[in-house]
Amino acid sequence: MNTSTQVRIELASGLLAVTLARPDKKNALTTQMYQALVEAFERASADPSIRVVLLDADGADFCAGNDIADFVAMARSAQPLDNSDVFRWLRVLASFDKPLVAAVRGRAVGIGTTLLLHCDLVYVAEDARFSTPFVDLALVPEAASSLLLPARIGHVRAFALFALGETLDGRAAVDFGLANAALPAGQVTPRARAAALTLAGKPAQAIQATKKLMRDHGRMLGVIDAEARVFVERLMSPEAQTAFQAFVTRRAPGA
Repeated sequence: MNTSTQVRIELASGLLAVTLARPDKKNALTTQMYQALVEAFERASADPSIRVVLLDADGADFCAGNDIADFVAMARSAQPLDNSDVFRWLRVLASFDKPLVAAVRGRAVGIGTTLLLHCDLVYVAEDARFSTPFVDLALVPEAASSLLLPARIGHVRAFALFALGETLDGRAAVDFGLANAALPAGQVTPRARAAALTLAGKPAQAIQATKKLMRDHGRMLGVIDAEARVFVERLMSPEAQTAFQAFVTRRAPGA
């Protein structure tokens, strides 16, 4: 299987552990990492011996979002961006039919937070930090989060995260219904792995049928496509280019 060295794949006891392994860059996602994630999740869907997927990350932070350098390159590309690897993975994620468990420590930014809306169990560190600063980059939400986040936590809380750039810690994420439990950082992966192994031991078809009943995959895919169209428009906008430059130079937009 062709995978990025920055996404580690391990299979044991029916559990496919997918680990983001770019800790020096806070696990910011690159095109190559998205390709590896697509391959891993497509493998998990097709292989009946894989019953559960555990998504984890090396280092102090879960995921710092999309690599900004890739955003800049995408904006300059002549390729159709709504069919890029990032949106391909979002569609695979929204369609994934097996249990998905996440272990989150440190910062979860942008897609690092929105991908959790597609997970079935989420265990987080008490001091984890969740943020979705799309508007700060002159962009819009993705991963069907414009539908899923307001449905989960309410419109006003979701809008504060999207538009004001507010953050949540691990305890607040549990209070808002975004996670199952907030734990000391060292307990997060063991707890998530134990839950995943418990799921792997249950009747697989019954679990998949339950997940299918609980999630409207068709509606999520439609929202992802709608978000992608607006996201690409925003990515190509002068407003976004100014925001990216401000981010790279570590100053606020308009400063």
